[in-house]
Amino acid sequence: MTVRFPEPLQPGDLIGVTSPSSGVPEALRPRLELCLEHLRAQGYRARVGECMSGAGVVSAPAGERAAELTAMLLDPQVRAVVPPWGGELAVEVLPHLDLDALRQAEPTWVVGYSDLSTVLLPLTVTAGWATLHGHNLLDSPYRSPEPLAHWLDVVTLPRGDSVTQGASRQHRAHGHDDWEDDPAVVERTWDSTGGWQPLDERPVRASGRLVGGCIETVSVLAGTPYGDVRAFAEEHAPEGLVLHLEAAEEPALAIARHLWRMRLAGWFDHANAVLVGRTTAPDSDGFTQRDAVRSVLGDLDVPVVLDVDCGHVPPHLSLVGGALAEVVVDGDVQQLRQLLA
Repeated sequence: MTVRFPEPLQPGDLIGVTSPSSGVPEALRPRLELCLEHLRAQGYRARVGECMSGAGVVSAPAGERAAELTAMLLDPQVRAVVPPWGGELAVEVLPHLDLDALRQAEPTWVVGYSDLSTVLLPLTVTAGWATLHGHNLLDSPYRSPEPLAHWLDVVTLPRGDSVTQGASRQHRAHGHDDWEDDPAVVERTWDSTGGWQPLDERPVRASGRLVGGCIETVSVLAGTPYGDVRAFAEEHAPEGLVLHLEAAEEPALAIARHLWRMRLAGWFDHANAVLVGRTTAPDSDGFTQRDAVRSVLGDLDVPVVLDVDCGHVPPHLSLVGGALAEVVVDGDVQQLRQLLA
């Protein structure tokens, strides 16, 4: 299996919107409409599916969510699928996805982060599709500060092209915009600063195929057919891997257990580097989030970079699952280059 990259989006292309995890409450429908208009203003068409209800934890029963997602992914008219946001139980759709059909189909861009990485990772390591870990739809109107790239700038690149991004020096570490009170907000307010930090303070220069996601959600895939990262590396990534992982909200001891599950399933056996996202997840008593990372990766000969812009602390790098990535963290040089090939 060779990683296959979707065709670049063109003006007039159709973008599908469905919720494999949580839907959109009525109070946030104005924000949803603003985001759909944002896509249309960029020259795209948008089709909203039936699995969008925000009345409960999930948008619809698992089978219905999986059927609608699969239908969009197999529809040759739909060139990208961008859910409104993540949630809690995207894992429920995996047994219902027709992965055999997806392996045979031309890939479609699938964009998102958080719980959506529970779907993005299997699409890459099991079906061989390049995917995009970045903004969710409801984040899309926000401008990406330099040197980061917006997902719409990445999905329009030709196959074989590259995108280079770097560390954002400003972040939103406390609170979120109130989309119910102000659904039209398109500029973030930054409240903290900082860059990427090597775990052991030595310069990092590494390359490999990029895979990863939200620790709390993708860890459930470790040791299953949906998250066999070791087999993906051995069979399809002779270059080795660059993993990106981030803690959303769980305490440090819980994050350590999640990361150990990944290690015992072989996720780091072929890692050339691990990028760990900036987090506001809490420490445990006497045990920090940094301790959690060191507990699992500290005795491996693998460079680790902390505070990368790949998690629940905005802004967000656009990370292409399956792309060839080159990472350099050396003093003021903090850069990630991805080749869409």
